[in-house]
Amino acid sequence: MGQWVDLTSGDGFTFSAWLARTDGAPRGAVVVLQEIFGVNSHIRAVADWYARHGYLAIAPSTFARVQRDVDLGYGAPDMEAGKALKAAAEALPAPGVLPDIQAAIAYARRHNGKVGVVGYCWGGLLAWRAACMLEDLAAAVPYYGGGITTVHECARQPRVPVLAHFGARDHWIPMPQVQAFAQAHPEVQVEVYAADHGFNCDQRASFDAAAAQLARERTLAFLAQHVG
Repeated sequence: MGQWVDLTSGDGFTFSAWLARTDGAPRGAVVVLQEIFGVNSHIRAVADWYARHGYLAIAPSTFARVQRDVDLGYGAPDMEAGKALKAAAEALPAPGVLPDIQAAIAYARRHNGKVGVVGYCWGGLLAWRAACMLEDLAAAVPYYGGGITTVHECARQPRVPVLAHFGARDHWIPMPQVQAFAQAHPEVQVEVYAADHGFNCDQRASFDAAAAQLARERTLAFLAQHVG
């Protein structure tokens, strides 16, 4: 269903993205933002899943400015490699990788009107930033976005409707911070699940089928409302 394509940012930087097309005319478009493990088999499968549900889906390689073709698994060495890559990407001069996400939004918008963004782990943080800082978005859905609940990120104001998924047992994102985020942003639909970090990923030990299914149902309903 999917294939690799090349995108070009506003500054001329060229990078790869996984593109999944739906059969027939898409109802909307979704930009899928990776975890710290690259556009790996899981993220490609997520993009393909959105395509099967009627959306044009594109997953840009947001590590490309620090390392191209990142495709990690979920073992301990992969986790350490991913953390290092995330740190390097976060250390890029402003605006960091946001122009690459904007390029993916622009590509999706050219091929189909409204565009939503869905991000997982680090991609959840990037989805929040996109909702607050980028153009031509209709909605954003961060999944367990590490960093969203920090004081600096919480101070941002979203420009579009946001649905944020969190796990109650996520030791990376303490529940008091989630509660403070929800209080600071009553306009954001905050959903909490009896699950751990990474509960949507069926390649991780923390996968929770019930939480993943409910979050997906809520995400599809949210996208149907705001994207198409």
